[in-house]
Amino acid sequence: MELTGKLLIAMPGMGDPRFDHSVVYMCSHGDDGAMGLIINKPSDLRVKTLLGQLNIPCQIPVVGERLVHFGGPVEMSRGFVLHSSDYEANLHSMQITDDFSMTATLDVLEDVAAGRGPLNSMLMLGYSGWGPDQLEDEIAMNGWLTTEATPKLVFDVPDDEKWAAALASLGVDPLTLSASAGRA
Repeated sequence: MELTGKLLIAMPGMGDPRFDHSVVYMCSHGDDGAMGLIINKPSDLRVKTLLGQLNIPCQIPVVGERLVHFGGPVEMSRGFVLHSSDYEANLHSMQITDDFSMTATLDVLEDVAAGRGPLNSMLMLGYSGWGPDQLEDEIAMNGWLTTEATPKLVFDVPDDEKWAAALASLGVDPLTLSASAGRA
């Protein structure tokens, strides 16, 4: 099972409140573990506030008003920008798929603030990480569903609608899901 570039959809009753109704974009997945960014959990922190703390002037008001997202419970002081692949940072961007890249260097924030950044982007603090086979075990225990990631779902759907929209992409109605899993 290869999950890089896919979305994880948290199932009801997962047991970890940090991932309740989460949709996670998978940046990497391999034998050594997995790393992803929650795309539907905005914080109360505005991008302009974070940029101000980093002494980066925000020249694009609409960018400054966006909310920084909670990317996950690991290294919550570290920033990541999930963005469209039309942009590559001077220092380093990791192209994940034809549609998505991720950059974790300061230059992407400077470019976004100046209007030279990617067409679509989301700024996160922290990430979601799994050790070897941990994510596969969680999927086997009905903790997650997986689906294809599309730029529309990741960047255009409002945060509070992404979980239901991700389920709908699989033909699943959220009202039909149960918090308890069964085994046949």
